[in-house]
Amino acid sequence: MHGVAGLGRTAPRARRRQALTEPRLVQWLLIGTAMAFLGFFLFVPLLLVFAKAFSEGIGAWWAAVRDPVALAAIRLTLLTAAIAVPVNLLFGLAAAWAVTKFHFRGKNLLVTLIDLPFAVSPVVSGMIYVLMFGAHGVLGPWLQAHDIKIIFAVPGIVLATMFVTSPLVARELIPLMQGQGNDEEEAALTLGASGWQTFRRVSLPKIRWGLLYGIVLCNARAMGEFGAVSVVSGHIRGLTTTLPLHVEILYNEYQFAAAFAVASLLTLLALVTLALKSLIEWRTSR
Repeated sequence: MHGVAGLGRTAPRARRRQALTEPRLVQWLLIGTAMAFLGFFLFVPLLLVFAKAFSEGIGAWWAAVRDPVALAAIRLTLLTAAIAVPVNLLFGLAAAWAVTKFHFRGKNLLVTLIDLPFAVSPVVSGMIYVLMFGAHGVLGPWLQAHDIKIIFAVPGIVLATMFVTSPLVARELIPLMQGQGNDEEEAALTLGASGWQTFRRVSLPKIRWGLLYGIVLCNARAMGEFGAVSVVSGHIRGLTTTLPLHVEILYNEYQFAAAFAVASLLTLLALVTLALKSLIEWRTSR
């Protein structure tokens, strides 16, 4: 009887598994299509970037990377990310906490505003800052009178980068915190823990991998942003050119090997980001 009952439980599982399993030909066709797509649109371009970057030898690659203008672009890119990522980290935490822990009027509006940078073209977002802080913008005359430069200067680049990267941390944390619920926090508060203790010892450990995932994506986007930064930077060599803008300038000047040499740095950043993303997903699944 026990064996018959076991067979009875196994049969529905086998039928469900069979219903979800496509024929072998369909499986191989789907896998082959996906791999061909990735190979043509991802792997081959990556290989071509490195092949072109080292086409004139490692000496030419090193000279292009060590060029003073390239070093200035690297420093500006790192500075922009160093400012934008912590600010968006704090914003993402605050926004996710407000959306998931409190009930208030305007919550849907807040969620919509968080997603706004995803819906607006980066070029349009850059134009918004030009209309606000440009010489003929809303605040332009006042800024000129006080000798404050935002557009065609580092502050404009930082502001534009912060805008386009602002949703990334919040969008990683909101669904994660909604799925986890508030039971553990409520238990901690009931047992006498303060709000800070509850956040540091209960909430933060639960969301640490999602938070790190959002930081990695935010940092990668901040370093690779082109559209919004291109509008507000002014393309002043050595002063307001980030790595993506420097690549564009070199390419437009037909310095292809140097352009791909600098682009290889951004490609390495993308590969490191992908590796960190995979590691975080693996740890999260565990």
